Amino acid sequence: MSFDPNAPAQPGSGVFGLPHDEREALVVLLPVPWEATTSYGGGAASGPRAIREASAQVDLYDLDVERPYAAGIHMLADPGEIVAWNDQGKALASKVIEAGGAGEDPELLRSLAQVNELSEKVNAWVQRETTRLLDAGKIVGVVGGDHSVPFGALQAVAAKHPSFGVLHFDAHSDTRRAYEGFAHSHASIMFNVLEHVPAVKKIVQVGIRDVCEEEIAYCREQGMRVKMFTDRDLARRRHAGETFANVVQAIVKELPADVWVSFDIDGLDPRFCPHTGTPVPGGLDVHEVVAVLREVARAGRRIVGFDLNEVAPNLADPDDEWDGNVGARMLYKLVAFTLASQGKAKLLD
Repeated sequence: MSFDPNAPAQPGSGVFGLPHDEREALVVLLPVPWEATTSYGGGAASGPRAIREASAQVDLYDLDVERPYAAGIHMLADPGEIVAWNDQGKALASKVIEAGGAGEDPELLRSLAQVNELSEKVNAWVQRETTRLLDAGKIVGVVGGDHSVPFGALQAVAAKHPSFGVLHFDAHSDTRRAYEGFAHSHASIMFNVLEHVPAVKKIVQVGIRDVCEEEIAYCREQGMRVKMFTDRDLARRRHAGETFANVVQAIVKELPADVWVSFDIDGLDPRFCPHTGTPVPGGLDVHEVVAVLREVARAGRRIVGFDLNEVAPNLADPDDEWDGNVGARMLYKLVAFTLASQGKAKLLD
């Protein structure tokens, strides 16, 4: 099939207007439309669809990485079983969330247990699919959904890479223990990784600005295994006159050789992602995230995979594509720098 990267996306084309199927693509994007434990704003389950639709507007020339599309990028269809589990899980979880937790209420405890069972099903599905794709030689990017969804992918990667780190962009530390009783809450993903994925030797968190005392204590207990670059500290270093280039080098210096990038869209300033589930004032600019990812590739770290989560479209206005637009552009950058870090595409000067 002839393909013109300069032409508009053609009807029926795939993500970013590309013609690649799963067999042809080196990078396969795994959508996981799950948000049952979302505790504030909703819509993240619609994130994969919003990103896929908006991606047709992304020009394929990248200023940082030469022709990332040439390696082949394919996004799988939203899986019907995840959609069904999400509908069921949201109905059950809403009762628990509205009550502020299950407490000792027998009905709420049953609902909580059912949501936890559904979360385990989602994790197992993601792990199976990620393993299948890794076995086929693909680079996997998980597209949520809420931030709980990459847990199974990290388990799958751990089976292939006995030692790696996680570069975690987020407004939140996500190190709560079973937030609201949900064992796999979106607010507990990094706690679960630290507790249950021993191959993850270090988590480097960037942009954190909304965190509880328990999380701070827990992260401190982890010693060198967790390094947190809070939004406050990043701002203070800039205000003191330190160049952001120096800050970026300090962040990347903390990373091991192999890295999974976990990107919650609320790590960005909420002007970029106003409808994400838990927006927090402050945060990173897009160019700052790009600077960190570029340095990861430039410094010789290898990105073994990534996830992008919590992109939520404006549910009140179907014509508002801003969140999907930003999500699609961040997704393309994640693909590009992943390929560059693996020597599959050239990093441009």
